[in-house]
Amino acid sequence: MNEHKKTDDIILDDIIETDEEEMDKTHLPVIVIREFMPFPGAMMSFDINRPQSLAALDAALEIGCDVLLVGQRDRDLENPTSADLCHMGVITSILQVLRLPMSGMARVITHGDNRGVVVEYLGEDPYITAHVEGLYDAEPDTYTKDAKALMRLAFDNFTQCMEMQGKNAPESITRISEEMPGRLADIIASNIRMKPEQAQELLEELDVMERLRKVVGILTYELELLKIQRGLFDKVRANVDKNQRDYILREQLKAIHTELGDADNVDDDVQSYRKKLEELPIPAAVKDKLNQEIKRLKQSGFSAEASVQRDYIERVLALPWGVKSKENTNLIHAEEVLEKDHYGLTKVKERVMEFLAVRQTASDLDAPILCLVGPPGVGKTSVAKSVARALDRKYVRMSLGGVRDEAEIRGHRKTYVGAMPGRIMEAVNQSGTMNPLILLDEIDKMTSDFRGDPGSALLEVLDAEQNSGFRDHYIEIPFNLSDVLFICTANQTDTIPPALRDRLEMIPLNSYSENEKLHIAIEFLIPKQLKKHGLKKSQVKMQPAVIEDIIRLYTREAGVRQLERMMAQIYRKVVKILLTEGCKSITVNKDNLEKFLGKLKFRKDTKDDKPEVGVCRGLAWTSVGGDTLSIEVNTIKGSGKFKLTGNIGKVMEESAHAAMSYIRSRHEQLSIRKGFFKDTDIHIHIPEGATPKDGPSAGITMATAMISALTDIPVSNQVAMTGEITIRGRVLPIGGLKEKILAAKNAGIHKVLLPLENESDLSEINQEIKEGLDFILVKTMDEVLSHALER
Repeated sequence: MNEHKKTDDIILDDIIETDEEEMDKTHLPVIVIREFMPFPGAMMSFDINRPQSLAALDAALEIGCDVLLVGQRDRDLENPTSADLCHMGVITSILQVLRLPMSGMARVITHGDNRGVVVEYLGEDPYITAHVEGLYDAEPDTYTKDAKALMRLAFDNFTQCMEMQGKNAPESITRISEEMPGRLADIIASNIRMKPEQAQELLEELDVMERLRKVVGILTYELELLKIQRGLFDKVRANVDKNQRDYILREQLKAIHTELGDADNVDDDVQSYRKKLEELPIPAAVKDKLNQEIKRLKQSGFSAEASVQRDYIERVLALPWGVKSKENTNLIHAEEVLEKDHYGLTKVKERVMEFLAVRQTASDLDAPILCLVGPPGVGKTSVAKSVARALDRKYVRMSLGGVRDEAEIRGHRKTYVGAMPGRIMEAVNQSGTMNPLILLDEIDKMTSDFRGDPGSALLEVLDAEQNSGFRDHYIEIPFNLSDVLFICTANQTDTIPPALRDRLEMIPLNSYSENEKLHIAIEFLIPKQLKKHGLKKSQVKMQPAVIEDIIRLYTREAGVRQLERMMAQIYRKVVKILLTEGCKSITVNKDNLEKFLGKLKFRKDTKDDKPEVGVCRGLAWTSVGGDTLSIEVNTIKGSGKFKLTGNIGKVMEESAHAAMSYIRSRHEQLSIRKGFFKDTDIHIHIPEGATPKDGPSAGITMATAMISALTDIPVSNQVAMTGEITIRGRVLPIGGLKEKILAAKNAGIHKVLLPLENESDLSEINQEIKEGLDFILVKTMDEVLSHALER
């Protein structure tokens, strides 16, 4: 005992000599602890039941001072004296005290502030008091690389140790992990398991880096123990759980089936599968594969694997092996069906009729992969349905919009939980034949992510040379898809992968003209809505002029979907009026149209009243059909700034710059003064700024408007134009010609300037649409200006 005191005195003398300025001398009550050792910076919760310690607690609360928590050397002593106590403890703040009246015990929550060295113990009755000198770690401003590495190792090992125990590391440790090694060692020591002797040794270690090294050693040992414990636990639990669970469940299942009297169900299923397999016209390789699966099912009995095998066998046997519906190749019947279901769509009908004609002369011809491309509402899906009806084939629609998983097409491996075949095999199974018509709807809306690319999975499906041996991941057996007629639909081709697009035969479905919409409304939509609403034709009278107003003023679309909704809205109100007012018939005319459909939704696009300087009419294609763009240009005295507004895209902006380059290179021939681009600001604006616009086809329109503004020559209000411009003034071809011509015609414009290279596209447009329009094919900007400017 004396020897220990001597050692403590030596330590104390060293401390007093080195850190005398940082010591805080005070007299504190002492609370003796033996089960654990507190550390500075840590929150502690413990119980006090010794009379001396309870008296010390009461004194500290009454005075409002801290206490010294100190350990006893011999942990077995019940009533230690000051001679039995260590000479270093922790100066602690008391945060909360909870009294337990029945037992007289006190539950205390404290916070360790700093180390405290006992200079001398002052008294023991009624509680121990001591003269204490506080110690503070001397944290240097900078550390060596070895010191930083040690701090990081301590932090990483502690975090890993907490995770393995299912605990969270204290939030404060992240902040001090690379700045305060002494505090880091104390926080870690207060949160890991160690012997009281080790804890006291760490508490008395004043060299912060040496203290941290000791903590890392304890952490490493604890971490190894946790790893060994975790490994042993996992092994034992895995073996016991799996074996016991499987055995118990299997025995229970066996007993249940025996009690119910259906223990022979597996044998009955096996016999049923084998009988059905013999009856089906399945290739020999497929039969061998299924016989192996049936044999495995019999051996599995009532195991969990048996249900997976049973599901697989039933799905494979349910496929329409060798079943084909008789195809109707009668051309007259097919033509009648197509004409009855759809108005117009000449190219689509011609292609289908060509296919049927060739099928009569070469029945083994590979079925083509048709892709109907067009804006929404033009009848792509209904065309596919009509083709199936014309051919007397089973029709199955498969929507691909938003599909981003390859397994949606090819299925999942049957080893996965909840595995099932892909959509292709499900569609064939649903049709019940090997030669259905499968519609792959919205093929341009597929996406790809980490789960795979469904577009790539379709390459084999849509290739006539490969799909005769298509392998679904779940079925795992080659299945012949060469007799399936695939038809795809898309709104645009840009988003279809190039390799997949190469396998498709594109058939465009353009926007409907107003006249076509009128015919569709009269011949298809009105009879359909009358039947749907339980009305007779005599009960509702509607003139064609009213339908034209509905098309122009209440719908703006490429197809007729919105038009059908408007007709349905009218008939709903008609039914209500007939029932409430007792009328026999109602006439819908221009005067009461707003009563049925509300205020006008769109204004009629019209040409300008007179020629204007700097204003030129362009033609544009949109997703809902054609439209006209009134491009305006202002020239202002300034510093040569060039500004474009109206929510335009990058391509249209580049077209404007190309037009400016052309104008600057030809300023003399265009009678524009030299150096205009240095002292003149040019502002191009395209109205309806909230609507995004892009594309190169407004190039000649912007050039014409700029030349008009710079030369003060008005642009004819009778002219509309479209075409891409180059910096040398050449006019390049554009797309969406039919929609743009319809927009010009609806606006009352009679002269349309088109690129010369679009002459072949112009010849394919219906004469009904071109009637009343004067088309001028141009090759250069000089030709455009000669027709557009009123000199």
